[in-house]
Amino acid sequence: MSDSDSHTGAPRPPRFRVLTVCTGNIYRSPFMEQLLRAGLASQQETIHVSSAGTAAVPDSPVSDAAYSVDGWVTDVSATIPRRLTAGLIDASDLVLGASTEHREAAVRLSPVRALTRAFSLREFARLVSAEDGAGLVDPAARFTALVKGAAARRGTAGAHGDDDVADPLGASAAEVHTCVARIEESVARILAAVRAG
Repeated sequence: MSDSDSHTGAPRPPRFRVLTVCTGNIYRSPFMEQLLRAGLASQQETIHVSSAGTAAVPDSPVSDAAYSVDGWVTDVSATIPRRLTAGLIDASDLVLGASTEHREAAVRLSPVRALTRAFSLREFARLVSAEDGAGLVDPAARFTALVKGAAARRGTAGAHGDDDVADPLGASAAEVHTCVARIEESVARILAAVRAG
């Protein structure tokens, strides 16, 4: 299948969209976005990753402090924060919040769309199973199956109290490293499930 429109020759838009969310869209969600984008680089024409913040100040540049935190990737400076909206959620196939409060914010903004597509990052990493996408080679179809399986599993997996990634703003170096490690570990689990096809 071609990745361009047969009538115009223009590239087709990605068929699966991931939205990462935190509070200010300057620390956690850009880092989640970058890790996912890098891990899915070979599928960039099929899968699109972006980020937003529940309390982001739109179009304000990220300050030097935001990307000089020890352990944070430096190219987060390219992020231009944007506010989470119902429109962004409605256009997404998977919403990954840094914590449960971000998942809940997405559901409040777009209950119908977000209820089965919004998770905290660590929750989704805990619930995702490569078996849900067994036999699916197309990355978009596989990701769709993984989201559906994780949503179905959420109701039977029981409560879990460790699904948040704490805000590193003002945190100690050790706390920042813990935050980074939790994001990296979760993203690695998700990418492993996506690539297993």
